[in-house]
Parts: sequence; structure tokens; C-alpha cells
Amino acid sequence: MVDTMNAFTPPPNKNIVYHADNALILPQLPDDFFQLIYIDPPFNTGKVQSRQSIRTERSDSGSRIGFKGQSYKTIKGRVTSYNDSFEDYWAFMEPKLEEAWRLLKPSGTLYLHLDYRESHYAKVLLDALFGRECFLNEIIWAYDYGARTKKKWPAKHDNILVYVKNPDNYYFNSEEVDREPYMAPGLVTPEKAELGKLPTDVWWHTIVSPTGKEKTGYATQKPEGILRRIISASSKPEDWVLDFFAGSGTTGAVASKLNRRFVLIDENDQSIDVIRRRLGNIQSLDSKETLFWDKHGTVL
Repeated sequence: MVDTMNAFTPPPNKNIVYHADNALILPQLPDDFFQLIYIDPPFNTGKVQSRQSIRTERSDSGSRIGFKGQSYKTIKGRVTSYNDSFEDYWAFMEPKLEEAWRLLKPSGTLYLHLDYRESHYAKVLLDALFGRECFLNEIIWAYDYGARTKKKWPAKHDNILVYVKNPDNYYFNSEEVDREPYMAPGLVTPEKAELGKLPTDVWWHTIVSPTGKEKTGYATQKPEGILRRIISASSKPEDWVLDFFAGSGTTGAVASKLNRRFVLIDENDQSIDVIRRRLGNIQSLDSKETLFWDKHGTVL
């Protein structure tokens, strides 16, 4: 059993899946530990938070100081004053993003996966937490599936904000990333056309097919191709990867196949069932065991 009152370092040659509220687990994980953090948080939690809703007013001094001496509560007050539900959501997310900064290694990278409705607010918050100089990219994941409105341009993309902990010393290896076909292969040499080109910050990739072999039945499942590109570029074999909104477990599945070690956290029963089945069907390249623990560190 793990004492969750103390910082916990995952044991050698083990991956960990916590069936617990990430707010309970994140503070127990050690500083500067994870090379990569990817999260795909819910846009509307649908749950009652135990703490009082935070309401802020504009203030020159601010009532809370964040990393590097910057006040981000006053920023949050400005952008959330328009919508109470949005205010509740970022009160829910803000402490988790603080933990993400603490947990990242100095060379580490955070990928925050959102959609067009939230990404610009998230960038304001992350600029305050990490520093604007730590913003690396906004990746646009474009797809072409689903219903189409005729009242506006149909929204067919997600936004992935990428922040590094240290802008002068972060890990990124483009040579490990899968390549894409040239849109005009006749304009490059045959050798280049055969090799393909490195992706830009716009990724064209299909969603998980309803009838494909990846499909788990989990509503918000993301395709392995997206995670493969992220994990390959921003981590090395044996590095630790964290996903504390684990959902269908795509991060763990891809990390296992790429010989990375991982910690997943989710409190949803369906999520844990899907992850257990999914990881059980994967032959890890290094055969590391995955342990399923509750919030007390008891094996499930």
C-alpha cells in the first residue's frame, strides 16, 4: 500500500493506473518527474465540486500570485466574468495545471487538448502559469467527420496547446515523427516524395472509426496516431508519461507500444474497465507490468 500523504515515485519496471480523483493523486507525485504530460480534459465536468465557486473582481494587485510572480487570478477574473459555468470549469482546471507545471521535468512538455470554445481562455491561463516564453505551439488537429451545420462554417478541428517548462532546454526530436505525403509530390525530388515531409502544426488525421479496430466504445476516445506523434516527438524510450484525464487509455496504449513508462489517472469506472481491457490486449515491447491502484495505493 502507498501512503498518499507522501510523494510517491512509481516503482521500477511498473506502469501505474490510478482509479481515483486526480486532485487526490497529483499532489503526491514527485517534482520534476515526467518528461511528457498529455491531457484531454472534459469540457463540461457534469459534477458538483466540493469547494465553493470562485468569484473574482478586477484588482491591480490581485489576491493570488502564481509562478514567476505573475498574478493570474485577476486574469481569470476578467475572462470568466462573462459566464458562471466557464468560471467553475477553470476553477476546476487551474490547480491541476499548476500541478502539471510542478510535475514536469525541466526538459518536459505539456500538451493540453481542447476545442475551439476553450483554447483561447486556456492559453491566457497557461501563459500566466508557465510564462509566455514557454508557449511552443498551437497544434490544429483537423478531421472531416460528423454532422455539418448550414448556419456557419462547420467546426472540424481540435486545438492542442503545447508548453515547455524550460524554453532554452526542452526535448523535441522531429526525426522520430511519422512523415506525411507531399500534397504536390511532383514539385520535389522522387527521393523526397518517397520519404514524405515532416508535419507542420496542422495535422490532418481521421477520428477513431466507429467500426475500426481501435474503437473501444469510450465516447471521447482519441486516435492512437495523434498520441503516437506527440509521444514520439517529446519523449524518449523509458521516459515517464502522465495523463491524468486518462479516458479510454490511448496515452497508455501508445506509450506501452513505444516503450515509454506511464501513469494514468481517472475516476470513471467505465474508463478503468476500458483501460484494463485495452492494456491487457497489448504486448508491451518491454513487458512492463501495469498495476491498477485506488486512491490509497491498494491494488485493485
